Amino acid sequence: MNSRLKRTATERGGRPGMSRLRVLTYNVRRCLGVDGIMSPARIAAVIAEAQPDIIALQELDVRRLRSGGVDQAEEIARELGISFVHFHPALRVMEEEYGDAILTARPSRVIKAGALPGLPGRPRLEPRGALWAAVQVGGTEVNVINTHLGMRRRERWMQAEMLLGDEWLGSEACQAPLVLTGDFNSFPQGRVYGLLSRRLRDAHLIGSTMTRPSATFPTQWPVFRIDHVFVSDDVEVVFAGTHRSGTSALASDHLPLVADLRLPGSDQTSGVA
Repeated sequence: MNSRLKRTATERGGRPGMSRLRVLTYNVRRCLGVDGIMSPARIAAVIAEAQPDIIALQELDVRRLRSGGVDQAEEIARELGISFVHFHPALRVMEEEYGDAILTARPSRVIKAGALPGLPGRPRLEPRGALWAAVQVGGTEVNVINTHLGMRRRERWMQAEMLLGDEWLGSEACQAPLVLTGDFNSFPQGRVYGLLSRRLRDAHLIGSTMTRPSATFPTQWPVFRIDHVFVSDDVEVVFAGTHRSGTSALASDHLPLVADLRLPGSDQTSGVA
């Protein structure tokens, strides 16, 4: 197995005997950098720099002509040496797919993958979806939902309401500890952010070491905070912030957001191996 993600929680500053889970959310823009270069390997290099345990990716191309027919989710996982790759196509045209993924080296299973509602009478809007996986971390099963919401206010509102409903966050199966993450296209002052933050806590707001949490978009002059990690009340947020490097400044038009979490009842150190 590739050892690019082999750092332990203790090496990150975690205390022995306490489990930390590092979650990364990243809109990769079909692996097309701001320099015009398309490179899943470069996206994988950015992820490897951040050393996450669970990786939530948005805007992946799978077998699309415009991206050379590559399965970008599998390619990134292969570069990182990751065995569990869960992909949900929000858009499918023949064999071509486009959507979101959850990658992890930890045992995991998909609970649900499905479409989110669009605006009636607006069939040309980009389809949106969500992916829910249960990931084993020590003796704890963490429910992780990855999504990418729409660009229109009413569209986002409908999608957020569905996520909060009985099929997703309101499901009896969706027990804490819980992480909801992705590109929400919603500012902290937005209605959708407000709706979600009434149910879950914003890890970036809690765990930032800055006076104000750092923006995630666009990479070269970040001014908008639209990528988020929300967590249930029982999850302790140790740290959260954007991952900035020379590589991440070029690889996509979004910066990856990383959150270090401590899980309830965990007694084993975290870290991808």
